[in-house]
Amino acid sequence: TVLINKEVACPEGKALLISDDPFRDFNMITQFFNPFKSASSAIAKTAVIGAETIIQPNVFIGNEVKIGKNCVIHPNVCLYDGIEIGNYVTIHAGSILGADAFYYKNRAETGYDKLISCGSIKIEDHVDIGALCTIDKGVSGITTIGEGSKLDNQVHVGHDTIIGKRCLIASQTGIAGCVVIGDKVTIWGQVGTTSGIHIGAGAIILGQTGVTKSVEGGKTYFGTPIGESREKLKELAYLRGLMKASK
Repeated sequence: TVLINKEVACPEGKALLISDDPFRDFNMITQFFNPFKSASSAIAKTAVIGAETIIQPNVFIGNEVKIGKNCVIHPNVCLYDGIEIGNYVTIHAGSILGADAFYYKNRAETGYDKLISCGSIKIEDHVDIGALCTIDKGVSGITTIGEGSKLDNQVHVGHDTIIGKRCLIASQTGIAGCVVIGDKVTIWGQVGTTSGIHIGAGAIILGQTGVTKSVEGGKTYFGTPIGESREKLKELAYLRGLMKASK
């Protein structure tokens, strides 16, 4: 179903809902079909936990969470409602999975109006998530961490982002919403991305890079704005030469 503010040709297999305020009506629909359910215990009765999975003290597991076999969930991890976690997954202490998307509309009369998230998170098999990571659920889709991917401590993954298989993401990286990261991508520390971009399979993003646009796979990138690392290093060397020449 497409919620839209004008009449357009309806795509095949879709339904159109015409609204004078799609943002408002999306929230109304979400609250009706997916209302907030308060917790009555640290581990919900509707949660499903696989064989040989270890749940350490002070873990919160919300309604209808599914956790596979042979996982380790360390202390003070918080798993919001409806999250799906595969087999052989490790989540280190203090990580929070399933918070709402950072998504607001600025209304002149009332200030920031929040878009209510109704999506979820899927963590595939053999994923490691470091301590103090935050992964937001999708607005209406599923934020996904692909099989065999490894996240360092203090990594943030925004709503509806899809991270491919066997990716490596270092500490203090912030990935915005609706980003698609291909398989076997390496992202080093303190990298930030803008939303809605694609990082191709096998790309390497060096530390402190600002990923301001989509980039092809199989190449190494650096700098802000982002560019291929060799070219960016040449630029820095050229600027250094100009500074020396001007003295």
